[in-house]
Amino acid sequence: MRWQKLFADLEAQFAEAVAAGELAESASRTRSEAGSVLLDRRLGGSIGEEVRLRCRGAGTVSGVLDDVGPDWLLLTGEHGRELLVATAAVTLASGLVRRTAAPDGGSPRVRTDLRRALRGLARDRSEVAVVLDDGGRLTGTLDRVGADHVELAEHPAGEPRRPSSVRAVHALPLGAIALVARSAAG
Repeated sequence: MRWQKLFADLEAQFAEAVAAGELAESASRTRSEAGSVLLDRRLGGSIGEEVRLRCRGAGTVSGVLDDVGPDWLLLTGEHGRELLVATAAVTLASGLVRRTAAPDGGSPRVRTDLRRALRGLARDRSEVAVVLDDGGRLTGTLDRVGADHVELAEHPAGEPRRPSSVRAVHALPLGAIALVARSAAG
């Protein structure tokens, strides 16, 4: 009888140790998985949701998160204004839901980077407001996008880009851009 109690006690201890080990392994695996999540995937889980971002130079911006790229976020803000935010300028993101976007899984799909997104704006000649990471603000039209910079023809807001209205042409390093806003009509 004593042997049976001893074996039962040992089996219970072993089962408890196995369960504790599995629980610790599960927690460790969860921490490891969370530790490998990149910001774009974390934010990607909130597509379609209202988010708030604090950005160097631009302060707090908010809107519905429409899309996420490898180095940018696209929000629709007040009055339908599109906001292209450089991820490198984001210092805080709020309003995220618990889900995280699934990894691409080695997908061969080309993800549009900030440079390509800006090329799209340059191509359709949209009037934009650019906020730099030091707080500088410029309005105008994107003329060209280089490998590491964009050229902006500065002109008064609401006026089309005409040689007579261009005040200056600026080369803006991509790393200095915090946000590019295009009006709903743009």
